[in-house]
Amino acid sequence: MFGELAALGAALCWTVSATLYKVALSDAKPVSANISRCISTTMFFIACLGVTGRLQYLVALRVDSLLLAGLSGVVGLCVGDTLYMLSLKLVGVSRAVPVTCTYPLFTMLFAALFFSEQITLFVLLGAVLIIAGIWLISQERGKSSGLARNMLFKGVFVAFVTAVVWAVSIVFMDEALALSELAVLDAAFIVNTVRLLATTFSLLAISPFFDRQFGFLKLKRRTWVILALGGIVALGLGWVLLAVSLLDIPASYAVPISSVSPLFATLFGAFLLKERVTTRIFVGSVFIVLGTSVLFVV
Repeated sequence: MFGELAALGAALCWTVSATLYKVALSDAKPVSANISRCISTTMFFIACLGVTGRLQYLVALRVDSLLLAGLSGVVGLCVGDTLYMLSLKLVGVSRAVPVTCTYPLFTMLFAALFFSEQITLFVLLGAVLIIAGIWLISQERGKSSGLARNMLFKGVFVAFVTAVVWAVSIVFMDEALALSELAVLDAAFIVNTVRLLATTFSLLAISPFFDRQFGFLKLKRRTWVILALGGIVALGLGWVLLAVSLLDIPASYAVPISSVSPLFATLFGAFLLKERVTTRIFVGSVFIVLGTSVLFVV
């Protein structure tokens, strides 16, 4: 039961962080928001390593694990999370979260393509359910929703690309964890810290081109706090809870439970952010959760 609760807690953390990001994005552009979030979250992770006496683990990682972790961060947290924030800004939590949560499907497809893993009938069934869910979420009837059709399409498409990018990042992260010689929880924390460090340096390097006039430095203190809290909840607590869950129960149980974020997202979007959650959005979210769960049937 502890493992199941930890997986459910991870899903809740990721939904809470999406809600916080959405609130902060009312005062920030996606690139500026991601830069400030990563700076704050990296500082938090480094502080945690210092307090717990684990800073030396950063240099204990094998070089290949270190490089893969950094690459995972640049792909997933730099590119992927910036796209994620853009999708949140365009179509809201109730639409963006379910679509981005389809990344397990693409992770499996990449594993089959590059590591010769088998595509089962359940993977195909999960793919059909996920595609149906995305189609439902991308539909809108009438003109009362407040979302222009081109903005809806753009937001859903960006969320879809985010899922693909996250899948690539997770493949790299899994390999980095597999090559690490540290204990499971230590490896998870160290690899995430390396991902954040690589992401932060990359974002700062490109900020003169993509965040002109260093917009992240001009964000309100409240916005910085919200983004930092969102990063700590998602990248810290959320991933730690998932790692704890995987230690207690098989991945075939932990991952589907942690993938119920779309259902939480519809509730948070409707009641906290006052988004218009239609029947199609809710049913599409259910399809995506079911499709993701089916992927892990063995």
